Amino acid sequence: MELTTSCFNGDDFLDISKDPVMRLLKSTIHPDIRDMSARQFTRKATRAIVLKGEDILLLYTKRYHDYSLPGGGIDEGESNVAGLVRELKEETGAHNVQNIQAFGLYEEFRPWHKPDFELIHMESYCYICLIDEELLEPELEAHEINNGMHPIWMNIHQAISHNEQTIANSLKKGLSIERETFLLKLIVSELLVK
Repeated sequence: MELTTSCFNGDDFLDISKDPVMRLLKSTIHPDIRDMSARQFTRKATRAIVLKGEDILLLYTKRYHDYSLPGGGIDEGESNVAGLVRELKEETGAHNVQNIQAFGLYEEFRPWHKPDFELIHMESYCYICLIDEELLEPELEAHEINNGMHPIWMNIHQAISHNEQTIANSLKKGLSIERETFLLKLIVSELLVK
């Protein structure tokens, strides 16, 4: 695994590796997609892996009844690392993000139900990092608040079990739960000390 070494200098983030090539963790195509040549756009996002023993920093979303890694879209002109730090701060109140290391890329092709495009190519760049233990107040967006999203430290095994139950039994599950559950299982198999 190639690691991205990053450090924090005042307000500027220095991404030493410039353009890291991440290993591909998984590539998925939604079963409703019949034509991969349909009009599509790419959305790049980051996902943070913050561990404390077997506890992991997650977001619980009441609307979808699931746990997911903190993270979100990378703004235009923003580096992956800067996007990761910003999203962590906004969604969880995490600060003093450090020791950022590349974990891998999860790629998805999903249907898109808005004008101009039929498909979205979602690229989730996953990074392992450390943060200060104390979380500050999150700066959630209105739709995140309306969806009942909040940060939580959760036992990773319990989060996996919960998501699997939601996949099996819930009609309100979101499209991202398959990705999130796959990533949580991979984190257990690769990062937790046996």
